[in-house]
Amino acid sequence: MSLDAETRQQLLDSISRFVRERLRPLEDKVAEDDAVPTEIIQEMRELGLFGLAIPEEFGGLGLSMEDECLTMFEMGKTSPAFRSVFGTNVGIGSQGIVMFGTDEQKSEWLPGLASGEIIASFALTEPEAGSDAGSVRTTAVRDGDDYVINGTKRYITNANKANVFTLMARTNPDVKGAKGVSSFIVPSDLPGISLGAPEKKMGQQGAHICDVNFDNVRVPARLRLGDEGMGFINAMQILERGRLHISAVCVGVAERLIADCVAYAAERKQFGQPIGEFQLVQGMLADSKTEAYAGRCMVMDAARRRDAGEEIGTEASCSKYFCSEMVGRVADRAVQIYGGAGYIADYGIERLYRDVRIFRLYEGTSQIQQVVIARNMLRDAG
Repeated sequence: MSLDAETRQQLLDSISRFVRERLRPLEDKVAEDDAVPTEIIQEMRELGLFGLAIPEEFGGLGLSMEDECLTMFEMGKTSPAFRSVFGTNVGIGSQGIVMFGTDEQKSEWLPGLASGEIIASFALTEPEAGSDAGSVRTTAVRDGDDYVINGTKRYITNANKANVFTLMARTNPDVKGAKGVSSFIVPSDLPGISLGAPEKKMGQQGAHICDVNFDNVRVPARLRLGDEGMGFINAMQILERGRLHISAVCVGVAERLIADCVAYAAERKQFGQPIGEFQLVQGMLADSKTEAYAGRCMVMDAARRRDAGEEIGTEASCSKYFCSEMVGRVADRAVQIYGGAGYIADYGIERLYRDVRIFRLYEGTSQIQQVVIARNMLRDAG
């Protein structure tokens, strides 16, 4: 659903104020504690952030892709760890149920996901299956009214907080590649599920990832999402939306870094004048502004096309590829503009420099986006 202009602006103003007044002052504390305060999570629930993309009939805001991206532009202007608190509920954790769930599955899970009372995680990646998502080895063997699941998932965001996993597992071992994979809704409290310790990461402290182990976990067949063998196709459609979501976050972070750089360049003096007066600094500012603007335009165009019902697989990958690479370049220039201060933790620039590196990896690496884009181009040419 697209919001009317007034309602949309009210939502964006609320998010912007929340970011400015509540989140940015806590960035250092979250990084040091490796945890987002519980009161902040409750405020996110009250703002409706967990249900941005979940239909209104199930308690969510039911935002259009365009409105979701506009919201993520604002959320990107603070530490990405804050977005990770609700990000899996908005995208990869819930959209499988929204897109492919039965009426019973939607009624059972979506209201809790929308309110934030239930936290979802997306369990696709494995020790031997990441970019090659079709080589999933986790198995789901039918046994009467259940599936028995065995295997390990790796680098699963919010796994240690999850109440439910959207799981990809191989239901047909005789079918190699993607066609043998199915998807499931798996409650995290089922016997046989265990978690590894949270991984120590390069950045985004406060957002947690860990392994999830499945040892003869019995999942009722009624919790399978869609038909057998459709899991990989489902996952790609879920990731298409997720790629635009992440692209918008990248743009938001870039815009925040640019604003910080402009303010610093206007006040920091060298050789008797603000460094912003030097043309080489101006060149870095201009490059960053130009690239961030291009990224914003790409995201908005792809989002509007998706809302209009167009197939935007190529455009979503273009946006994810460009925006995730772009924000890395913007962060690098920010460190350069700040000079020694950019390398010091007090200014927060080095933290964001580390935080944004992951954007080129998850929801499909830059190289996977290149492959998707090129293959689609060749397919369309044929």
